[in-house]
Amino acid sequence: MPQLNPTPWFAILLFSWLVFLTILPPKVLAHTFPNEPNPETTKTSKAQPWTWPWQETPSISL
Repeated sequence: MPQLNPTPWFAILLFSWLVFLTILPPKVLAHTFPNEPNPETTKTSKAQPWTWPWQETPSISL
């Protein structure tokens, strides 16, 4: 069965990972963000709890 012979596809697999690991990391690590976050511009928001008019407190009647 030819698919069990690792000679043709194993070399392609190793070569493709070698290319990915040598070319892509420098490109990804060289990425810079256009806007750096400043601590002065960050705002803390006050979250208000929501009340749902259709959700009532369950009453237990025995």
